[in-house]
Amino acid sequence: MPRSIWRGVLSFGMVAIPVRLYLATESSSKVSFNLLCPEHKSRIKNKRWCPEGDHEVAWNDVVRAYEYEKGNYVELTDEDLEKLPLRSSKAIDISGFVEKQEIPEELYIQSAYYLEPEKSAAKPYALLKKTLEKTGRVAIAKFALRERERLVSIGGYDGALVLNTLHWPDEIRSTDELDIDNPSVSPAELKMAENLVSMMATKFEPSEYTDEYKKAVLELVEAKVEKREVIEAPEPEAETTVVDLMAALKASVEKAKKGELATARAGRGGHESLVHKKTASAAKGKQRKAS
Repeated sequence: MPRSIWRGVLSFGMVAIPVRLYLATESSSKVSFNLLCPEHKSRIKNKRWCPEGDHEVAWNDVVRAYEYEKGNYVELTDEDLEKLPLRSSKAIDISGFVEKQEIPEELYIQSAYYLEPEKSAAKPYALLKKTLEKTGRVAIAKFALRERERLVSIGGYDGALVLNTLHWPDEIRSTDELDIDNPSVSPAELKMAENLVSMMATKFEPSEYTDEYKKAVLELVEAKVEKREVIEAPEPEAETTVVDLMAALKASVEKAKKGELATARAGRGGHESLVHKKTASAAKGKQRKAS
């Protein structure tokens, strides 16, 4: 496990749990590119430049400051920030517990962190985790990390407590800004769509999804290094545009029955649906009997 990025106390009521904070995710699948000079093919460097003195400033000499009015700044050191009168910089005080589904994860959740207890706090840590899992609730608190205070939720996952940073309410844009009509949907269309969703239903297995972009980039790099021909992506199959919604739903249901939707999705880097798995399994069974 990498080094913790924060140490403090997680508390609810009179129970205090000394914990360490770790990043729960990493961008290992991200493809990084470098910027080169078009003439010399050498890597471009970004310089911290002072326009007033017309000279470069070393990173260790850079000073943090806040612009309190146009062109005027006040310097702030690490020591200044550590002395801020915020308990949330030293502790995570749980203010309440809400039902998990009350937080619209699609909008609010930002980043995930693991909370690890100090050895002396194993029991209260386990108590909080099991209580959250049993009640189906998550804890809500405020927490200061990396120069800003954040709203966070804390819940149990895979034997550990996970802290998720959340957007503040005033950071969430209203859907009123969108131009969305609300046309009526017929009961028949809704029923057909429900059938399609039911046929394509599966379980979320993250391990079955792969980053095809990274793989494709690495293959492209290898081909260029070896001066081989670059293989382009195949053109998608032409499909007839269906204007009638009901006809499109019926056609989709028929494809789902045959496993064609799952096959197409698997080819795009997704996992196979249960429909396709059953179809493939049945086909293999027939092949074995024939042989």
